[in-house]
Amino acid sequence: MIVTVPGVTKIGGIEFDDVTYDREGDVMYLWVGKPRRPASDDASPEGHYLQFGEDGAVIAITIVNARRILEREGKVVVTLPDGSRLETSDLGDVLAAA
Repeated sequence: MIVTVPGVTKIGGIEFDDVTYDREGDVMYLWVGKPRRPASDDASPEGHYLQFGEDGAVIAITIVNARRILEREGKVVVTLPDGSRLETSDLGDVLAAA
């Protein structure tokens, strides 16, 4: 079941305001604004899916195994193509709300 998560979820300084979570698949979909066609996409070394706008900014992240990673590692890390890392340990409340 896919659940809409209320509020804003912040990861590495990026505020995602359209967040859904697939409980059965343990996949979190995070968007800056409404979902739309990206200018480009990529995968992180951690196996997450990244989407970028025309200006190169992150517009969406799909976090695979969100709950499992958070429980095992205490945080979720997403490495961008330029080597910078987005990191959060604050997804517990988001997952609990889903």
